[in-house]
Amino acid sequence: MKICVLIKQVPSSDALIKLNNDSTWIKEDTVVFAINESDSFALEEALQIKEQTGEGEVVVVSLGPDRVQRAIREALAKGADRGIRIKESFPYSSDPFEIASLFAAAIKDDKFDLILSGLQSDDLGSGQTGVILGELLGMSTATLVVETKLSGESIRVKRELESGWFQWVTMPLPASITIQSGINSPRYASLKGIMSAKKKEIRLIEKKELSGSIPSLQSIEHVYFPQKTKRTEMIEGSVDQVVEKLTEIIQRNY
Repeated sequence: MKICVLIKQVPSSDALIKLNNDSTWIKEDTVVFAINESDSFALEEALQIKEQTGEGEVVVVSLGPDRVQRAIREALAKGADRGIRIKESFPYSSDPFEIASLFAAAIKDDKFDLILSGLQSDDLGSGQTGVILGELLGMSTATLVVETKLSGESIRVKRELESGWFQWVTMPLPASITIQSGINSPRYASLKGIMSAKKKEIRLIEKKELSGSIPSLQSIEHVYFPQKTKRTEMIEGSVDQVVEKLTEIIQRNY
């Protein structure tokens, strides 16, 4: 069983965020970065599947600048077998199709049986990369997975739906699934794992080697902090007048 896990390094939840001078991204030198939360659950699920089958390989793949190396080493220390880093510099890719295409080009020759990724990133939160990657590689796909059961040449997954409902789906392998936070309890890296991670392979691929004719369909032009305002407006009059005023307010704001 060959399992690929996509991980992303994002600002930690308690990081003090400041914008750069032209408001196109954050000031990274003032921020502590960490592995994206749902990606940590995806990594743990991959490690548990490997332990259950008693064989196979877990490979972590990430896209980003030099700081991403630390996130990959952390995943290797927890038990992943090797890593692949697609190196890029600012401005970073933000289009899910472009990112998925880069991953597809980087891992297509590995012939993975299973690709796991977090449901969405804590910074951009598009929630599309894992699904698009599966489609590009001709895999069956599923999102919002909260439980997995591997069986021969297929995998049965439990998906979280709305209003407390769930759905069980059986899919043939290879498959690409996005993992919901809370599916398991991510492990900590042991001292032995940290030491052994230093000897594990991390293959470096330059983004320009993969990009070729891959289009970027969207980009970030401006980043800003939402302005918090509080205003109370009393609406008086007849029922028809109140309804008309409410309709006007909703249309104006949406």
